[in-house]
Amino acid sequence: MKLYKNLLVDFEEMSLGYSAMGIIASSCLGSVAAMLILMNGHGFLDMFQLFIVVVACMGFNTVILAQFKPKVVFNALLISLAISASFILINIF
Repeated sequence: MKLYKNLLVDFEEMSLGYSAMGIIASSCLGSVAAMLILMNGHGFLDMFQLFIVVVACMGFNTVILAQFKPKVVFNALLISLAISASFILINIF
């Protein structure tokens, strides 16, 4: 929890710069997850996984464009990165 609070304080101080880096990170990780999902097939389960990844990444972008508070943006970034990373791990193995 201490790591989360330290990262949040740092994010709040430079939220504009970290938001821009977050868009790049979320988009890149989401695109890798989408590629791996589509490499496994085009069935209903694959399309549902793709839907979840796209919603998470686009949700983060929406939170930034709507100019939410930095804490909400930071939490959305963590959720987006966690979802993309988990689907990458699921589809690699």
